Amino acid sequence: MKFWYKKRNKNYPDFWKEYLSLFEKKGSKLTFENIRFVAFDTETTGFDYVDDRVLSIGAVAIKNNSINVSDQLEIYLEQEIFNEDTVEIHGIRKNNELDKVTEKTALELFLKYIGNAILIAHHAEFDRRMINKALQRHGLGVLKNRFLDTSVLFKKTKHLVYRNDGLNTHYSLDDLCNDLKISKSDRHTASGDAFITAMAFLKIVSRLKKKGFDIKKIFL
Repeated sequence: MKFWYKKRNKNYPDFWKEYLSLFEKKGSKLTFENIRFVAFDTETTGFDYVDDRVLSIGAVAIKNNSINVSDQLEIYLEQEIFNEDTVEIHGIRKNNELDKVTEKTALELFLKYIGNAILIAHHAEFDRRMINKALQRHGLGVLKNRFLDTSVLFKKTKHLVYRNDGLNTHYSLDDLCNDLKISKSDRHTASGDAFITAMAFLKIVSRLKKKGFDIKKIFL
């Protein structure tokens, strides 16, 4: 199959070409156990997809129904844009001693890490759009990975248990921590929230299985 990116632009950086090539290959038969999932989170200067920027990215891999703590990523980005109002949430200051990389380097590291994994995030559309906007600023395309949203998956468990709990109910990551008995000790850091999201994902999957939900309809 020929993709539009090959015809329109042959001057993409190698890391982007390598990333795209992963989605050309036909993989072996997938099961829930052999899929590599990556739970990730971004801390940002705000919630505007155009004007705000990613400050940090945290990610951790899940495979064979367990979190692989040796397979994780944490990146801090150099800050051209700074918003003092959000510092009390994420604690990242413009001139602290954290090792930081450029936005382009961060994207390269992130893409090499995630590969063609299924991505998991809480309120995933926000994180997806923030990463996509960053990619587009460097003349690249958008993420090709499949996404799963823990807020949507969690609603499925509540809908199965409490039929009068509407699917439009908003659940924060704190709500999931409270309901699923997950520690909030590292909340509002990208790596901490990524790990919490990974734990929530596995607990949600367990609940859905116990309720007889066909997991293949979600993941495969």
